[in-house]
This record gives sequence, structure tokens and C-alpha cells, in this order.
Amino acid sequence: MILTDKNGISFYQFFEFKKLSGIDHAIFTRHTGYSSGPYKSLNISFGLGDEVNHVQKNRHIISECVQAKELVFAEQVHGDHVLIDDSHLRGGKKKKTASSPIGDAMVTRLRETFLVIQVADCQSVMLYDPGRAVVANIHVGWRGSINNIIGRTLKAMVEHFGCLTDEILAGVGPSLGPCCAEFFNFKLEIPKKFWPYKDTSHHFDFWAISHDQLVAAGVLDENITISRICTKCNTDVFFSYRGEGTTGRFAAVIGLK
Repeated sequence: MILTDKNGISFYQFFEFKKLSGIDHAIFTRHTGYSSGPYKSLNISFGLGDEVNHVQKNRHIISECVQAKELVFAEQVHGDHVLIDDSHLRGGKKKKTASSPIGDAMVTRLRETFLVIQVADCQSVMLYDPGRAVVANIHVGWRGSINNIIGRTLKAMVEHFGCLTDEILAGVGPSLGPCCAEFFNFKLEIPKKFWPYKDTSHHFDFWAISHDQLVAAGVLDENITISRICTKCNTDVFFSYRGEGTTGRFAAVIGLK
């Protein structure tokens, strides 16, 4: 990943995505926002205890950076529901409200409509099919992993928009790494088929799980980029629920120009 600066706002980008002309994307840090306390400073999530006006100002910052006509948010619930195009996304535009659509993956072909995943350890998995001009953004926590929300999203892209999985590019953003993804009660929480991804200290490699689920769904290995940046190890740069408890959420954003 490469660190980009625009108007004094720093954000990370996948090199493989940045060189493509059809999309814009950004994974923001926790810096250069308005929030204070445990939410300092670029928290983009309501309902955590942060001041509403600060969150609104922070969302405006990220909107300006990617020049979005609108930002689309979903109410993330660690489920496996995939929201498709404008028919299911309209309720979540601009801000999260009671009318925001519930889901943990969003897919669109609308231009200047930027899909936002709110992150504090879970993965944001970005997908782009340049041939069909379709993008997706997926919120992948450990529950999303075991329910293979990645595979469900790719299936939806194929069924709804005729996407070809061997042409799709994928990027896995900063998230909880195998160094810190410890599960003491894994026998109760995580199905046995995922235990090969565990080390001897009960740490799981969810980056590897996401990689393998992408490949199993037809994405080529050479089209997958994993940031390999652990949020818990880098709380000076990113929000981390595991590392901090009460904290904010940073934004992972992708959309068609």
C-alpha cells in the first residue's frame, strides 16, 4: 500500500487500484478529523458516543477527498447480507440513520457513489471489475469470515452484473492481523474447518482465510492484495476495538469515478 496526501489529509491506497482510471478509493487513518477523546480524531461512525456534529464534519472530509457525489453507509451487523446497487442502498446515503440499510457488503455500478465500510479491526475487502465497471466493499469480521460473506458478494456480482471473477481485483485493508487475532474460545466460536488457520497460541490468520475465499470464488491469486497492516499493532494510526475498547471507526471507501 502507498500513503497518499491530499489537502493535508493522509490516506492509504492499493497501488494496483490507484493506477486504474475508472475508480477512486481511500483507506483513511484516524488523524486529521474533529473528534476528541477516544474517538480522536477522524471517526466516521455515529452511535459510539462521539458528538454528532464531529462525525458529520469528518464524513465531509472524506467525501471531499474522494470527490464523492454521495457516500453510502450501511448498518453493519456482522451478518452476511449483500446490498445491491441503488435499489437497496438509497437509505444509507450521506449518513447512517434509522433508515440505513442493514448489511455488511455493498455492490454498485453507479458512478460517483462511494461505498464506505467503517473499520476498527474488521477487514474492508474492496472488489473491482474493470470490464463491467462494478465495485464492492465488504465488512469482514470473524463472523463474516466463517459465513463467507466474500464468496456471497462475488456470487452477487456475477449474478446481478455478469462480472467475471477472474478479472476482478481485490484488496484487503488494514485490519486485525494473525499477530493479534487471538480466540481463547475458538472451539465454541469458530467451525473446525477453519482451525488449520490457527497457530499454537490460538491466533487465527483471517487474512489467509480471506485470500483463500477469494481464490475459491474465482479471483486470481495475482489479483489479490493484502495490506498486512495490523490495526491493533498500529493504534497510533488506526482505530482498534481490540486494542482500545471504546474507540472510533476509520473509513475505507471505494467508488466509480
